[in-house]
Amino acid sequence: MSAFPIIGLRSVELSVPDPARAAKFYTDVWGLTLADQRDDMVWLRATGTDAYVLRLTKRETAAVSVTFAAAPDTELGALRDRMIAAGGTAEGDIGAVDDIGGGTGFAVRDPAGRLYRVVQGTADAAPLDGDSQPDRLAHVNINTTDIDRDIAFFERGLGFRLTDRSAKMGFLRTNADHHAVVLAMAPVDTLNHIAFNHPSWEDVMRASGRMCDAGFPIGWGPGRHGPGDNVFAYFVDPDGIVIEHTAEVLEVDDSYRVGTPADWVWPKGRTDQWGIAPPKRDDCAKAQLAIPFV
Repeated sequence: MSAFPIIGLRSVELSVPDPARAAKFYTDVWGLTLADQRDDMVWLRATGTDAYVLRLTKRETAAVSVTFAAAPDTELGALRDRMIAAGGTAEGDIGAVDDIGGGTGFAVRDPAGRLYRVVQGTADAAPLDGDSQPDRLAHVNINTTDIDRDIAFFERGLGFRLTDRSAKMGFLRTNADHHAVVLAMAPVDTLNHIAFNHPSWEDVMRASGRMCDAGFPIGWGPGRHGPGDNVFAYFVDPDGIVIEHTAEVLEVDDSYRVGTPADWVWPKGRTDQWGIAPPKRDDCAKAQLAIPFV
């Protein structure tokens, strides 16, 4: 029996006014690869085995859904019932997924109305050789007006485990990675940012340099976070969505002591573990609150 009913973060769906333009940015500059394209929908993959990590659809800029991969031995009906009992609302039935990678899945909206999809039995893609390209998603950071409510939904509904609490954030894991979901206290229930994983911090630096060469300034970083210990560099994409290059997230097990806000206090003026990250740019901070879920 798997330790977690969910074994990882699979993909995020965003809507943008011009998917083709956004896809050009994500392939030419950010480092993803085109997986498929149909009409006004684009699928983009990383170098790992996920069929895709980002899906773009045509609409006003928003977060559409977050998709998680279920363990092979997870009973989807029981997991769906568990999410509903934790305050979720089912959207459609359990069934075959009409998407690249296929599989079986379902969708549930959380108490704030955000859409989460769960898929199982998807087909792996062949790994790609990459040059400072993301290999998978690392985590998704979600703003919440009620952090205790949303932590409870992930714990009771999806079987995640709380790993750390800082003054304004809760970090939840569903495998050995310190976190796959971060919940950030905010006045809105919106998308904060999407983090893309790299094999090494050197890849993060090179990928960030590619962004700077293309005229995209660093919104925050480079630095090393406290909770999770990962190296980071944040940017704002052409549609105003905050995205992060990251690497070296801490791996933990059940012996890890759940941190508290008292564990993550920096000296005045410091915003990261190393003490080298400058203050976050205003445009990045504003963008982290601005992307609604639809």
